[in-house]
Amino acid sequence: MNRKRSLISDTFKVKKRRLGTESCFGVQVNGKNSILQDVPLDTKGALQYLASLFPLKLFNDTLPPIVLKHQLYSIKQDRTLVDRQLNELKDQGEILMFQLGFDTDAFAVVFAQDYKVKALAAEAGRETLGTVQKFLETVLPSCMDLSFNKEKMLKFLFRDQEITELIKSGVLTVRDAGSWWLAIPNSGRFTKFFIQGRKAVLGMIKKSKYKEVLQTDLECRKMTSHVKLGIQYHIHDIIGAELVECVPTTSGNLLRLTDT
Repeated sequence: MNRKRSLISDTFKVKKRRLGTESCFGVQVNGKNSILQDVPLDTKGALQYLASLFPLKLFNDTLPPIVLKHQLYSIKQDRTLVDRQLNELKDQGEILMFQLGFDTDAFAVVFAQDYKVKALAAEAGRETLGTVQKFLETVLPSCMDLSFNKEKMLKFLFRDQEITELIKSGVLTVRDAGSWWLAIPNSGRFTKFFIQGRKAVLGMIKKSKYKEVLQTDLECRKMTSHVKLGIQYHIHDIIGAELVECVPTTSGNLLRLTDT
């Protein structure tokens, strides 16, 4: 069933992959060389590249670099391989993954060491520091799930009061009665800026002729105040989420709004 996609009102959805869709930033796009051949081929390298785009100063260096899982798909066209390598990195304790509240299909990826450093720094001088440190040292190394239930927390000897302290610190958020999501402390502003930025970038493309624009032209445009995370960050987002189709042309990659 096809209908015109309302990209601005439905801007949060990560679309299911369409057959034949190729990565715009991978080694090849429909048999042609990509503009980002210098991006490392492995998933960890792509993750490090995307993390380097994250504007740490915007958040006064209080957040770890946050990458959206689907942003990796803008670089690596083999999504199965990306998912497998992410799981390997997760099992090795190198990364943590988080379910983002604004979309059930959106997942954040953060390097574990960066997460721990920022989580502890946020608790410096607070009464909850000991509880957060206990969680980081006992739970995360052996259980890097997206969420935790009460039984699992009791297994690691966390009482109700300590769970409340973890929620207060932002390390956990309530999922439902008796279960909690692993969370990134102080990430509310990031979510706000991400949503605003995506809407703004999609809006610029929508206003372009035929609802399409050359990627290089988009990158050179003066951004509105809503695009706080940077145009490159959002281009990887909208391509990876398949909100735009990436079409190779002799003038470079053309970004075209997609239909469903």
